[in-house]
Amino acid sequence: MTKKGLKGERVRNRVAFILLLAGLFAMLFPLFWMVLSAFKTKADVYSYPPKWFPSSWSLHNFAKVFEMVPFGRYYLNSVLVTSLSTIGQIFVSILAAYSLARLRFPFKNLIFMFVVVTMLMPFVVTMIPTFLIISNLKWIDTYQGLIVPFLFNGFSIIFLVQFFITVPVDLQDAARIDGCGYFGILYHVILPNTKPAISTIALFTFLGHWTEYLWPLIVINTTEMRTLPIGLRYLMTEGSSEYQLMMAASVMAIVPVLLVYMFSEKQFIKSITMTGLKS
Repeated sequence: MTKKGLKGERVRNRVAFILLLAGLFAMLFPLFWMVLSAFKTKADVYSYPPKWFPSSWSLHNFAKVFEMVPFGRYYLNSVLVTSLSTIGQIFVSILAAYSLARLRFPFKNLIFMFVVVTMLMPFVVTMIPTFLIISNLKWIDTYQGLIVPFLFNGFSIIFLVQFFITVPVDLQDAARIDGCGYFGILYHVILPNTKPAISTIALFTFLGHWTEYLWPLIVINTTEMRTLPIGLRYLMTEGSSEYQLMMAASVMAIVPVLLVYMFSEKQFIKSITMTGLKS
């Protein structure tokens, strides 16, 4: 490569680095400001020019959030609903994906196309029929109403199918010779070789349910059943001018998301890498 070419490449790399750095700042600055504001007093929040750091560090805002609304109950509801929804959806998706990827049965291709079609339908299309079914089952204002409608997810099934079919058939045949049945092959062969994909789906599912707002808003009527997104909305109503309280509540709300990502980051990156590999 000529000197002119090397110089041009260095310029492009520097420009790309600056753009990436600007993007990183744009994404992290709101989070940084939210955490700092959670420790500020009301006077600090409304001060002009804005104060970067609190005049005094205190956990008063976090304690006041629990005094204004039953935030602990909201948190418990979100943890329970998100955990059960994630576990249930992963369980259903694994069984469905394994059937579509490895088993032979009538109308298999038709069922696969049906799963694909469900991905093309936005939630607003199925929201009213789902609500009517939930209402007829007397599941309004219950955990079942928040969990059961989301146990089936077309994206999760298709995503896992693409990974399950990459597992060599020879491993499956060897397991069958050793006496493994369908569930034995799934447990001893398929799942160990597709952990990154399952971890990725679990991460996406957790994030989706943890931040779900529209469906709980429709199904939940009582204070005791509210989840965190709904609770944050009512906290805004209770203390419309107390932005430091909203920041404190938001900090507590994102802690589980950060923890889940930290523990699943390795598998998530591995799943992205594996998408470019073929068996």
